[in-house]
Amino acid sequence: MSRSPFALRLGAVTVLAAALAACAGTPARHAPGHDAPAAPAPTGYLQADAIPDSLALSPPPPAPGSAWAALDDAVAGEAIALRGSARFTQAGADADLRFPAGAGQFSCALGVAVDDTHTPALYRLLQRSLIDASAATRAAKNRYQRPRPFMVNGQPTCTPDDEPHLRGSGSYPSGHTAIGWAWALILSEIAPGQATALLERGRNYGHSRLVCNVHWYSDVQQGQALGAATVARLHDNAAFRADLDAAKREIAAARRHPRPLPRDCAAEAAALATDLREAR
Repeated sequence: MSRSPFALRLGAVTVLAAALAACAGTPARHAPGHDAPAAPAPTGYLQADAIPDSLALSPPPPAPGSAWAALDDAVAGEAIALRGSARFTQAGADADLRFPAGAGQFSCALGVAVDDTHTPALYRLLQRSLIDASAATRAAKNRYQRPRPFMVNGQPTCTPDDEPHLRGSGSYPSGHTAIGWAWALILSEIAPGQATALLERGRNYGHSRLVCNVHWYSDVQQGQALGAATVARLHDNAAFRADLDAAKREIAAARRHPRPLPRDCAAEAAALATDLREAR
């Protein structure tokens, strides 16, 4: 499937769910003359009234001329210098949250290959929590409609095909960062032995949005806060807790019978070793 710039609208949970359904994998074959039933679109765990209120939890984005805006500019300048590097290429890979491939974004840090056959509960946990964390950023994105760095500095992004959509989607807070940090927290609870690596991956996953030139540093910081708020709400959801427990058992089984990881973990680690000094 070719990558569409409209495949993942982080600010709109309904479009996101449809995109995930469309990218969920190759449809099963059916006998000629019989139409395959449409697979139900994935949904989050949380009802609308349980989604964290990003307007209540997020201050307005930094005002022009403020110290926070100056920090945003400094980090953006440092990020632009990485264009064309292995870190820039990694940022492009990190941008793709379409499933099934998106389920493997944290595989190297976790040390386990994730798919819907061998780790179905973990796969479901990531897919559904993605929708919840994305939804948590929606209200603030729509309210503030903050221009993204590439719209201000005129420099390329790591995902040029996505730019038409990104121009219409508010920069603040970062939806990808909310998702990545939520995943880091969830996975570190499931696999405490890998918690440090997973949390570091969650941090540099958000930094990929800076390197990509699609988010400001304050977008990423607030995305982390909303990702954490989402995980706090998820722990009050029975279906989430059931999948969390099942995922723990799946990971234990996967470690007993390891499978090759779907990513070049050495190359990923080498790329991620280059970080943004101003954003540490």
